[in-house]
Amino acid sequence: MKSHDLVLTTKGVRFLGRLFPCTIGRSGLSDHKREGDGATPHGVHRIVGMLYRPDRMKRPTSWAKPIGPSDLWSDASGHEDYNMMVRAPYSHSHEKLRRPDPLYDLVILTDWNWPYAVGGRGSAIFIHQYRRPGFPTEGCVAFRRDHLAWIARKITFQTRLIAS
Repeated sequence: MKSHDLVLTTKGVRFLGRLFPCTIGRSGLSDHKREGDGATPHGVHRIVGMLYRPDRMKRPTSWAKPIGPSDLWSDASGHEDYNMMVRAPYSHSHEKLRRPDPLYDLVILTDWNWPYAVGGRGSAIFIHQYRRPGFPTEGCVAFRRDHLAWIARKITFQTRLIAS
């Protein structure tokens, strides 16, 4: 582990000498992640991108990409676009990235089951804002808004999310 890694512990995520409370999937950590199981996968996950809502916040880093009204994330297991960002119209199963709530105002992308997704293994392990303290995710790692913004400004493509 390196100091610039996000290290998931039972007390939160350690990063750059700080400990941030977070929430994980409703099913806890898993070695056998599956689409829809609500688990956060164990492992070392690289940071591969960042998305943000330009209508709700300033660009957090120079490499963050804006989320547009047509941006979606495919969770259509077995489809060629599975676990990839796609655009509407899209007739297969997907999740809207431009949500009415603030959960995806800032999204840090990990390399879970990416770039060559295996059908059914699970899609989109994001790092994003939580609904409220203690409220679980569908498998992502989520933080308080100000903590997420601080982390987003400090991470690099060398940063990894370590969930062990």
